[in-house]
Amino acid sequence: MKKECARKLMALLQKQQGKSMLLGQQESPRTQLADREFEWIQALTGELPAIRGLDFIHDDFAGVVRRARDWHQRGGIVTICWHTGLTGNDYPSSKEDTPDWEALLSEGSPENRQMIRHWEQAAEALKTLRDEDIPVLWRPFHEFDGQWFWWGKGGGEPFIRLWRMMHRFFSEDRGLDNLIWVLGYADDVRDGWNPGAACYDIVGSDTYRGETTHAAAFRRLADLYPGVPAAFHECGLIPSPDAFFMEKCCWSWLMTWHGRWLMDNHPDRIREVYQDARMITLRRLAALRNE
Repeated sequence: MKKECARKLMALLQKQQGKSMLLGQQESPRTQLADREFEWIQALTGELPAIRGLDFIHDDFAGVVRRARDWHQRGGIVTICWHTGLTGNDYPSSKEDTPDWEALLSEGSPENRQMIRHWEQAAEALKTLRDEDIPVLWRPFHEFDGQWFWWGKGGGEPFIRLWRMMHRFFSEDRGLDNLIWVLGYADDVRDGWNPGAACYDIVGSDTYRGETTHAAAFRRLADLYPGVPAAFHECGLIPSPDAFFMEKCCWSWLMTWHGRWLMDNHPDRIREVYQDARMITLRRLAALRNE
């Protein structure tokens, strides 16, 4: 059973489904620049996103916990992904590592023990947030069906085993009931990657294919996962809010990636998006919670 803070967040996501979209922004993984995008958005629009995207990349567990706590205290929502390798802890490792799947997924093997030790570090960080009643939109092994990260390289069958192993370890063994599990596809949403309804709470897809509402993926997810909230959990160029609603493509949230992916948007578009009442900012999130 989910912790009450996670149940409340899930209820909010379900309540606003089809009516509005939460705005999110991924922070820079360079910790000294972690607030850069947020400061730029606020200076431009007078608003801040409702969701802050964080990443355990570089094993920045303490920093992510600190910034997640701060965002929660400001009334915001946190989502965490994890670019990591099997041995390294950076972006290249997440793409270049190639597992021995049989060894990795065999409990007690050296490869498996090493992976679990790394998971323990993340679990401790997430436990700190759990103990402070901070819910987390937890998005591990993202873009799995794109197969460019190590966790997708073996195809659907080993990925499903890997996802279930992490879900059991975090949820059952470590009692992380503050996590809302986000099953994050890439681009076209391919078949053969569903770990089972007991192992996820939200589905989603991302794409960087130009300025798009990503409507084809939205409809595909609705067919595959009827009734499950769906997120556009990474994007670059943002369409007009009108486009999403005209295409009946109302994602639970929309999160722009950091750096050039945000900055490539015309400032007028960012103003348009953040000033639209259907797009939920940090300020509007408080009102939504009080409805």
